[in-house]
Amino acid sequence: MAEFERHEYDVVIIGAGGAGLRAAIEARASGLRTAIICKSLFGKAHTVMAEGGIAASMGNVNSKDNWMVHFRDTMRGGKFQNNWRMAELHAKESPDRVWELETYGALFDRTPEGKISQRNFGGHEYPRLAHVGDRTGLELIRTMQQKIVSLQQEDFAETGDYESRIKVFAELTITEILKTDGKVSGVLGYWRESGEFVVFEAPAVVLATGGIGKSFKVTSNSWEGTGDGHALALKAGGNLMHMEFIQFHPTGMVWPLSVKGILVTESVRGDGGVLRNSEGRRFMFDYIPPVFAKQYADTEEEADRWYTDPDNNRRPPELLPRDEVARAINSEVKAGRGSPHGGVFLDVSTRLAPEVIKARLPSMWHQFKELADVDITKQAMEVGPTCHYVMGGVQVDPDTGAATGVPGLFAAGEVAGGMHGSNRLGGNSLSDLLVFGRRAGVGASEYVSALGSKPKLEQAEIDRALASALAPFKGDSKENAYAVHYELQQMMNDLVGIIRVGAEMREAIEKLEVMKERAKHVSVSGDTKFNPGWHIALDLMNMLLVSEAVAKSAMEREESRGGHTRDDFPTMDPKWRAIHVITSWDGSKVSTERQTLPPMPKELAELFDGEELKKYLLPEELAQLGMGGN
Repeated sequence: MAEFERHEYDVVIIGAGGAGLRAAIEARASGLRTAIICKSLFGKAHTVMAEGGIAASMGNVNSKDNWMVHFRDTMRGGKFQNNWRMAELHAKESPDRVWELETYGALFDRTPEGKISQRNFGGHEYPRLAHVGDRTGLELIRTMQQKIVSLQQEDFAETGDYESRIKVFAELTITEILKTDGKVSGVLGYWRESGEFVVFEAPAVVLATGGIGKSFKVTSNSWEGTGDGHALALKAGGNLMHMEFIQFHPTGMVWPLSVKGILVTESVRGDGGVLRNSEGRRFMFDYIPPVFAKQYADTEEEADRWYTDPDNNRRPPELLPRDEVARAINSEVKAGRGSPHGGVFLDVSTRLAPEVIKARLPSMWHQFKELADVDITKQAMEVGPTCHYVMGGVQVDPDTGAATGVPGLFAAGEVAGGMHGSNRLGGNSLSDLLVFGRRAGVGASEYVSALGSKPKLEQAEIDRALASALAPFKGDSKENAYAVHYELQQMMNDLVGIIRVGAEMREAIEKLEVMKERAKHVSVSGDTKFNPGWHIALDLMNMLLVSEAVAKSAMEREESRGGHTRDDFPTMDPKWRAIHVITSWDGSKVSTERQTLPPMPKELAELFDGEELKKYLLPEELAQLGMGGN
């Protein structure tokens, strides 16, 4: 069997984005030796794609904002599918996490009074997103990365070793979570450059691996987004939840084809940008759902007044939650009112002065000028939906981030499910990963501290994982991993994309079975030294597993809600509101089951208007809350 490098840590964190780094800071603060593993370079995480800001109800721009309003907005955006406890913790703790970032050195834009500036964003009632131009995610990663370095400097001063308590392993991919007697005992991975294997002995593992976008053809995700954490959890015996809910961000680039799918930040709309079809009409007024009618303007005049007088006017419909805007754009294109390259027009040039656009949206100005030769201070952008985020993820305990059914496994950030329900509001991703990254770090630390003894890693478990990782070199066919991946992306786009139909999803599930069989026989040539063919073969197995969870969950949910739209079940059904679709893996196939969401406590339910709750909750649920069932 292959040789391997060996390390021993108290906590291993897989993923070096915002959630992973925040978890690492907390684990190290608890006195535990912590390893941070990143698939790519340290500092290059998908967190940087969250450009608009961090949602936190600090009330710096509008003093009416508070955690209760933020909680309400989050539940509305998720169509009440959210784990209410996660939404509550998130709303309450986000301001502290932002202020904490400032103590780490984050440089936020400021209000005239010197407070952290906050901007408008879709689905948020008040200006709530703390921001650094349109590069907030980059600033967050820069700040967290520097915090890790500063902690290492403190450790050096005390121990003489920069890596005595926290060490970063860059360009290393984890292929398997190892267990002993049902408990986590370590992980197996490989160095991407040398191909040499690495075993980490650790009683606690935190998944912070991000999303699954590379399973789809058009995506804002970079090459790392292959659903590794989702697949690792399933293979370790954990559950996934909400996998039917995929967020197609309404505004990705559509032209030129080489950059199709690259994100166009929601900040453009938050700062006044409007959506128009090929007829020049602001079409979003035609797509305001009844459940949001009270909050959104139905005329251009009122929408425009909102920017200067939000207390006496309703919000522009361009700032509806992302699922609503994406479906509207999709409908306009299908109706023949799209832009020349299959999108719609997003225009901020008629709303703001050129110098203001360059100051507020520097990345967008540069992105369109360099990649599409479009000057957004003078021209409209062409945009369309792009697979951006998965609301589904590992089923976890809301308070600790502990994965259901796998002692020693934790998850935070995009890889964890429940927080966002059926649709995520913009800006909630960065605050989510800060709040729950910290909580997963605390949860993992408390778990390790409470252990009487660490589970002993068994050689047989290591050998099994090594054999699985090397299997592509023993492939018995001419099947090519790149070809299967290309077909998977196209199939998911066509059959399990933004609009779904039962017959097409059944076809997708059948095709996935064929692809799984083909993937088993994929043949890779050469050896393990920097072998991209081997890398994609391993990633492909994860993507197939996650895609099966998505397709089967979407098939199970017979309604349309948030990021899950079915043409054959086009309306939201209250009977499905309290039902979570849970997926598990038995070693050969993904299975689904339904679990009932625990009822929201009365004190949280009372934050909503009774008439609004009637649009989401069943009469018996309302009766249990003492809010009437009629």
